[in-house]
Amino acid sequence: MDVALTGYAASLDYLFARTTGVFKFGLERTRALLAELGQPHLAYPVLHIGGTNGKGSSVATADALLRAKGLRVARYTSPHLVDFRERIAVDGVPIGEDEVVRFIDEYTPLVERLGASFFEATTALALLHFARSNVDVALIEVGLGGRLDSTNVVVPRAAGVTSIGYDHMEYLGDTLEAIAGEKAGIFKSGAPAVIGEPDPEVRGWLARDARRAGASSVRVAAEEMQVSELEVSAHGTRFRLRALGDERIVETPLIGRHQASNFAFTLALLDAAGTPFRVSLEESAEAVKSVRLPGRFQRVGRWIFDVAHNPDGARTLAGSLEAVEIERPLAALLCILADKDWRAMIDALAPSVDLFVLTDAPTAPSSRAWPLAEALAYALDKGYTAEARHDFDDALRRAEAGGQTTLVTGSFHTVGDAMARLQVSPQSG
Repeated sequence: MDVALTGYAASLDYLFARTTGVFKFGLERTRALLAELGQPHLAYPVLHIGGTNGKGSSVATADALLRAKGLRVARYTSPHLVDFRERIAVDGVPIGEDEVVRFIDEYTPLVERLGASFFEATTALALLHFARSNVDVALIEVGLGGRLDSTNVVVPRAAGVTSIGYDHMEYLGDTLEAIAGEKAGIFKSGAPAVIGEPDPEVRGWLARDARRAGASSVRVAAEEMQVSELEVSAHGTRFRLRALGDERIVETPLIGRHQASNFAFTLALLDAAGTPFRVSLEESAEAVKSVRLPGRFQRVGRWIFDVAHNPDGARTLAGSLEAVEIERPLAALLCILADKDWRAMIDALAPSVDLFVLTDAPTAPSSRAWPLAEALAYALDKGYTAEARHDFDDALRRAEAGGQTTLVTGSFHTVGDAMARLQVSPQSG
């Protein structure tokens, strides 16, 4: 057992070492990797899902609905919270440590020769694992952007973009239209395009780009499905949905007003993909009860874990905090990466938070560490109750002592590091 664990740890060290250096865009290295592996991504149908926010919720919902139909469903998401293997799962079971080790042992020379990045090598590993697992369908979440993301090598049965917001602007552009253009890069000629964006102007840009790409159809969830009677509670989100020629009450365990539109988007995506992936509203209203999504308003005792990592995500989180009854005061353990708009995120959360404990997450890349002293000065200058503790364990203890409820948020690193220390499984709650 020790040998296997050592092998797995060493394999992860090798993969993560490939995150250093300049960020690599482009599909050529992923295509070359997959060609050497025998084109595993062509062995099964794929649903490709992108967007700034809502990707994780939509993938988790699609996973639950498709598995309820008896299909063998693969899921590739990023990043992970506690264990790398969370990224690659079949029917909810993460890839085995031994398979990760075997891939690294066998294909290290190829990865080195091609100069493949961490995400490119991980994408190839996932797509190969799905082929070997004989899946019926793979749900592939875009890593960053869309057009040049390494997942964009897939040939999707349907492709969908959830919503557009300001994030990764150094790579995707500094206007919503530019960002939408990059996200729309996953739309393909001959495949249905599905759009979950609520804003009419932004979804108009996405629809235009989908038509330009030659999509076989363009489905806009907000225009063909109607949500009403929306209620958010500690148990989930309840709403009435009119869709697919039917009308029903839907109750998803996922918390937040946005989960109604995420559900509608997912239903439209599966419908666009056709048989055997199409799910009726009646079937979906029952199947969605089994959906689980780690790190998205995940409540474990007095803790709330949420991976909101951009201003839109922070505003959504704040809305959920106001909609759900929680024990006060609320202390927030917060660490945001430097390349995010951390000022806007603090401002969005401030009305809901009684105490900010600002810190540095141990697994966050040092090159992306936020200016802790500057963040504290900003919060205090705005009149927020805040303090800073560089040591993460010290900050975690302070945040736990500082409120009846403790929120952990700001990035996947922040949430994952806290979960690991508190021995909270991403699957609990």
